[in-house]
Parts: sequence; C-alpha cells; structure tokens
Amino acid sequence: MSSTHHLAPSPGSPRFRAFTPRDLDGLLQRVSLTADQRLALRAVSAVLPFRTNTYVLDELIDWTAAPDDPIFRLTFPQEGMLPPPELRRMKDLLAREAPKAEVLRAAHEIRMKLNPHPSGQLDANVPVHEGQRLTGLQHKYPETVLVFPRQGQTCHAYCTYCFRWPQFVGEAELRIATDDIGTTSAYLRAHSEVTSALITGGDPLVMSTEVLRRYVEPLLEIDTIRSIRIGTKSLAFWPYRFTRDRDADDLLRLFEKVVASGRHLALMAHFTHPRELRPPVVREAMRRVRDTGAVIRCQGPLVAGINDSAEAWAELWEETTTLGAVPYYQFVERDTGPQGYFGVPLARGHEIFRDAYSRVSGLARTVRGPVMSAMPGKVCVDGVAEIAGEKVFVLHLIQARDPSLVDRPFFAAYDEGATWFTDLKPAFGASEFLPGLEPG
Repeated sequence: MSSTHHLAPSPGSPRFRAFTPRDLDGLLQRVSLTADQRLALRAVSAVLPFRTNTYVLDELIDWTAAPDDPIFRLTFPQEGMLPPPELRRMKDLLAREAPKAEVLRAAHEIRMKLNPHPSGQLDANVPVHEGQRLTGLQHKYPETVLVFPRQGQTCHAYCTYCFRWPQFVGEAELRIATDDIGTTSAYLRAHSEVTSALITGGDPLVMSTEVLRRYVEPLLEIDTIRSIRIGTKSLAFWPYRFTRDRDADDLLRLFEKVVASGRHLALMAHFTHPRELRPPVVREAMRRVRDTGAVIRCQGPLVAGINDSAEAWAELWEETTTLGAVPYYQFVERDTGPQGYFGVPLARGHEIFRDAYSRVSGLARTVRGPVMSAMPGKVCVDGVAEIAGEKVFVLHLIQARDPSLVDRPFFAAYDEGATWFTDLKPAFGASEFLPGLEPG
C-alpha cells in the first residue's frame, strides 16, 4: 500500500466510546417507550449482552423510526428475545431491586435454557493436542481451524441476534478463548490437513494491532497455512478502525505482510443491513483494506424484523459487490439464544433468498444460502420441489465434518414451520438423509 494512501490520525478524529447495560435506561429516553417497556428491555439486557457505541448511535440508527428501525432492533434488546415466563421473572427481580447475586443466579439459569453452545462447540469441535484439550480452538472441518484470541472476545457493538452471545456475558465457563499461541502453532504444525486459519471472536479487531500481530505472524511460519481469515463486524460498527484509529496504518501494514507472504487474506465482514454500507467512512475503510491485497467477503444471517425482505438483501449484495467485496453467505439464524424471536422459517427464508438472488447481477451471485451451520456441517437449502408426489426441501452440505457428504443432494419432508436442521425429517419415509447423515 502506497504511503500516499495512509491517513494520519487527526485531533478531530472520533473517539470510541462504548455504552453498556448501565447506560441503557438513559439511551432509551430517546425512544417513545413506556416505563414498563424500558424495564422489559433492561430485563433482557440482564440476560443477553448489550453494547453499542457512538458511531452506531449517531450514524446508523434512525431514531425517528425507533423502536422499529432495523438498526435499533439490530443493536438494542427487544422484549421478545426472552420467553415470556423468563422475561417476567427478570422484570420482577429488577422492579423490586433484588440483590445482585439473585439477579445473576436467575440470569445464569435462563442462559442455560437458551442452548448457549449449539452444534457441538464445546465437545465435538474442540481439538486435542498431546492429551490436552485446546478449548480456545475449534476444528470442525478438516481444512479449517478457528482461533479465539483471549483479548478479542468482545465487539465494538453487539448484535441482538448474535449466536456467540455466551462469549460476552461474563461467565468464564461459557467462553471459548486462548492466549496460548505456542500450543496453537504446535497443533497446526501437527495437522498438515489444516490449510486455513480463521481468527474470530468476539471480534479480533477490537485488539490493538500489536496484540493481533502476536496471533497472525506465527501463522506465517507454518507452510501448510495457505489462507488466513479474520472475522469482524468492525467495518459496519467501527470503520474508523481502518482509517483514523491510532494504529489503523499499522493494521493495514500487517494485512500487507500477510498478502506479501503469499497467503490469501480474507476479511470476513459481517453486514446485516444495507444501511451499514452507506456512511462514507465505511467505503473509505473498505477501499483501504482492499488496497492491501486483502479480500473482503461479506456474510450475515437472515433475521426477522431486521432484514427479512428480498429488497434488503438484493441491495446489500449489489452494494457490497460495487464496493469490491464478495457476497459469501446468507446464514440461517442459529438455534441458540433468541432464535425463537429472530428466526425465519426455512421455507420463507428460501423465498427471500431466491427473490433477492434473481434481482442481482452474476457478479453478486457468489453468495450461498440460506445456510445452516448445523451439527453435521453447513447445510444449504437449495429449494422446494415436488418429487414422486411429495413436497420436499432440496438440500446439500457445503461443508461437512465428514467430507464424503459434501455436495451430495438430499431431501427433507417439507415443513412450513421448520426453522432449523433439527426440525427436518428425511423425505420419502427414509430413516436418514444420506448414509451417515441422520436427522437431529
């Protein structure tokens, strides 16, 4: 990246300020809500994480449309995120100013009912090296390992739908994290089948470049690692990370170093709504990332009340393509946390995907979806068909624990209300979808 592209931090640069549950009541004064409604949102934030920042508040949310504004719903708690009995329980505790220990105990009990770690994250996905469980890594697919840096297990702002919410609620036993870089490297050296490392969180880009470098540079010494991915929401929620933060230029130089090593560097950018792409600073941030040789791949889930329309997705995919990024995945809301509130039935989700897909150019049709990151792998809903007189979902695995299952079509009995893989049953009276691929 030419030095002429570097921007020195200026005295007028925005400074990051986070807002947490202690600030929620004050922030909600900007919205027309009753006292009981504000209490309900506080009750939700006592169980599920809440964090936002000045950029989201000032640049992304349309306060004249709140509480129905999609970015408000994306970042602020909603009553329906907790089942009614659990919401009443937390409201009662807060209303009578119950002791903190009692509130924390109730919050923990509710969290444990919300399937905090779906798809085998704490058992089937945790690798073992020389008899030691590496609880800060995930190795679900042969060629890819996820690394969770301990210092990166937060975000610039939290999405209400986030399936990694257990990382943020302050319970150590629920968190996936490591700072053991040596053992991570040793594991990767011992597993030559791993060609791609995904640094994830939380958001690794909340870390300083100096800290991020400690995790990235050792990967460059492992010949079998051919690609490095960084999962981040920072382009949407704090684009100044790439433009005017104190070490923004250092971050881009680190990206350049990865690319110069001959690796593919992918910034796995989470965009949920087209409004996140509109501020000029986002476009500048994306340009600066691309100038390093890194590729921006964009993904996000289909979420009820936020982006559940073909119009939103078509605009999102076309705009990211125009900005030089690659539409990658449209995910299905995972079976954890507030899925009951944000989830969209698979049948409806595919209709939205197909309608949006039909509106964009071929350049944007790199996107795949709707995709469920389920226990056996990434299950893609290809469509609905009638075969031998039976209405069925047509599906395939984009990724799988068992590579022999990848890209083999299979069929599930049509279920208009199904929202997740475990809701599906094999079609035609079969006992399994494919040999080795059982329901549930």
